[in-house]
Amino acid sequence: MPRLREKFEELRGKGEGALIGYLTLGDPDIGTSEDLVRCLTENVDIMELGIPFSDPIADGPTIQAAIDRALRSGINTDDAFALVERLRASGVKTPFIFMTYYNIVLQYGEERFTTRCREVGVDGLLISDMPVEEASRVLECCERDGIDYIFLIAPPTTEERLGKILPRARGFLYLVSLLGVTGAREKLQEATIAKTRWALERVDLPLAVGFGISKREHVEAIMRAGAHGVVVGSAFVGLVGELKGAAKGDLLKLSKELKEGTRAERLVLAK
Repeated sequence: MPRLREKFEELRGKGEGALIGYLTLGDPDIGTSEDLVRCLTENVDIMELGIPFSDPIADGPTIQAAIDRALRSGINTDDAFALVERLRASGVKTPFIFMTYYNIVLQYGEERFTTRCREVGVDGLLISDMPVEEASRVLECCERDGIDYIFLIAPPTTEERLGKILPRARGFLYLVSLLGVTGAREKLQEATIAKTRWALERVDLPLAVGFGISKREHVEAIMRAGAHGVVVGSAFVGLVGELKGAAKGDLLKLSKELKEGTRAERLVLAK
C-alpha cells in the first residue's frame, strides 16, 4: 500500500486528522535542515520538503526568505535527494512529499526525477506551478515509479475543473485555503470552511487544507468542517528563520500543539 494512503487510513482508524508540515530543504544550511526535518517528524504525520527554486511565485515572504537562505547555502536537487536518503537510512518512516516548481523537475529530467524519488523514499510530488493540462508527462513518470502526484485546488476551482483533476490525483487533494501566497494568518476565513465542505461533497481522496494555517484553533475549525488534514508551512519556517538550529524546541512545541488539534475528541472527521 502506498505510504500516504496507509498513513491516512491509520489516522482515520484513530479518529485523527493528518498534520502535514513543511520545511524548505537547505534552510539555513544542509546539515541543520536535516536535523530540523528529523525533529519535526516526531509530531507531524507527513512532511512536505521544499526543493528551493529562485522564482517561487506561490510562496509568501516567509518561505521566500527561507528559499533565499537555502540557495545561498548551496543546496541543489541532488543534495535534496541525498538528504532524504540519509533520513530514511537513519530510520525515519514519515511519508515525504517533495514540493517544488516545474523548472526544477524539467532541468533534472522528469523520468530521472521520479526514479530518484522512488530510490530514496519520497512518496509524493507537488509541483506548485503545473496545471493539470500540462502535467501528462510528469504524471506518467509518477505512475511508473509509484509516486503520488498531489494536485492543488483553490477557492475559484469549479466543478468542471475538479472533474479534470480528480481522475489523475493520488495520495490526497490539497485545498489552498485562500487567494494569494503562502503565509501565516491571524484568522481563518469563512470561505475556507465553505470551500472545504464543497470539496468534500465531490472528492473520494483525503482532503488537506493549507495556506495561512498557524494556530490550533485554525486546525480545529478545519477538522470540524470535515477535512482529513491540514498543511502548516510558514509558521514552522518562520521559527527556523528566527532561531535557525536553535528552533528545535519551538518546532516541537508548536507541532505538538497543532497535532493535538487534529485529535480532539469533540472533532467530527468526515469519511
